[in-house]
Amino acid sequence: MANVIQTGASDLTSTLDTWAETSPAHQAFRILHVGFVVAPTLAGLDKFAHVLTNWDKYLAPPIARLSPIGGHGLMLAVGVVELAAGLLVALRPKLGAYVVAAWLWAIIVNLLLARNFYDVALRDFGLSLGALALARLATVFDRRKMIEGIRRREPAV
Repeated sequence: MANVIQTGASDLTSTLDTWAETSPAHQAFRILHVGFVVAPTLAGLDKFAHVLTNWDKYLAPPIARLSPIGGHGLMLAVGVVELAAGLLVALRPKLGAYVVAAWLWAIIVNLLLARNFYDVALRDFGLSLGALALARLATVFDRRKMIEGIRRREPAV
């Protein structure tokens, strides 16, 4: 009997895996998950390398004046936060996606205060919507929660 129950749970897990891997919603989750791991990580690394751009120019002067470590030092700290955000999305996509969305909103406020980067602020707003979509999809496709749900449904042997 225990073998039958185990086979049933294994079949259910296999069916869920097949559904999850082929569903458009899961594919969207994977695309957003990879994107929101890679983008903050690369942006965070580039705060130190300045290969993509000189990030310091995006810092609003009023915010730079408030920083006790100066504008460039603040942008290096931003790089560390972005690296941590990318790692958080990789490990805990639901939580990490909400953190990234909030971080993007903070960046938008900075860009609006800078008064020269409205186009970038609009792009970051769109990115924040993608991060929110990732957080919502993570509630369905968080693998740990799917497995816990299966285990709760298994009868005790």
